Amino acid sequence: MTQSRKKFLKALAAGTLGLPLALRLLLGEGQAQKNEYGVTSNERYDWKMVTTWPPGFPILGEGCELLADLIRKMSNGRLNIEVYGGGELVPALESFTAVRQGAAEMGSGVSYYWSGTAPAAQFFSGYPFGLNAQQMNAWLLSGGGMELWRELYADYGLIPFAGGNTGVQMGGWYNREINSVADFKGLKMRMPGLGGRVLEALGGTPVLLAGGEIYTGLERGVIDATEWIGPFHDHTMGFHQIAKYYYYPGWHEPGTNFEFFVNKEAYDQLPPDLQTIVEVATHYINLYTLSSFEAKNAEYLKILSEVKGLSIRGFSPEVIDAARKAAKTTIEDFAAKDAFAGRVYASVSQFKANIAAWGDLTEKIYYNRM
Repeated sequence: MTQSRKKFLKALAAGTLGLPLALRLLLGEGQAQKNEYGVTSNERYDWKMVTTWPPGFPILGEGCELLADLIRKMSNGRLNIEVYGGGELVPALESFTAVRQGAAEMGSGVSYYWSGTAPAAQFFSGYPFGLNAQQMNAWLLSGGGMELWRELYADYGLIPFAGGNTGVQMGGWYNREINSVADFKGLKMRMPGLGGRVLEALGGTPVLLAGGEIYTGLERGVIDATEWIGPFHDHTMGFHQIAKYYYYPGWHEPGTNFEFFVNKEAYDQLPPDLQTIVEVATHYINLYTLSSFEAKNAEYLKILSEVKGLSIRGFSPEVIDAARKAAKTTIEDFAAKDAFAGRVYASVSQFKANIAAWGDLTEKIYYNRM
């Protein structure tokens, strides 16, 4: 009797086999092996990934497809992930809940979308006058941020991974000039997360819309203004066709971090080598996303600068100062009302204070003198 048949009969007698695995063992396939790194097998895993991005969306949706392809190749087909854009399987802003409930094994989005469920999550996407892209990565990967993030998401049965960064964003698209703080009064603007709270403190009304709904919302007057990301995506979305003023800088999101989140139960079922593949592949996408935005934004800023009738202008010092003061008050008040948010804010604030001195001696001087 062959070794695989012996295993099959033993497991079958013990009642520990489902039919698919039983058949594979009977055929001599999918046999588990154990080495110093843990148990591995040839068993195949099929996952679904739901995203907040429109299907095939440049960089972000494409990054999800690239992640799935990398994982498929590195696992030699043992872990296959089918990617669904926002609305294809579940509504875009329900991705977090879908993965949490096990309707999909993996999701992609940005954590401030879940602020109603997990308020402290907003800090892991970014916050007004917060960290830039490389500082955010430094805090997450080497400054204690990831430990806090995973502790928070554990309460929801999820494991988060950094999924890329936009870099410093633009300040948004407006159909009226913003010359002073008074111009924010009554302004309905698509601005999620803590940035939206600051907008409210300045007199505006924040509106949460998924990416695929923004153009229509602005065109039909549901919103008066919108922020999105930067020149490449903003041009792709066509905002220059329906808005007259394009402001900078994006004080509300100086380095927005995207995320992948995985159902913990599904992740724990993977052998150690596949878990490592998932983690390493997300690190690649984290770098790919920021690199793509930097290259494309530089290219498309030039294209937008040549659009007739479009005014690209900076916020006045008055507006920036008022936003900074409002941000400090708003965020401190928010952090004081949520215990976990308070812990995260203390961590990221201390990190920002520490890294500021290094940045002042290096990049700040370099940019000002280059």
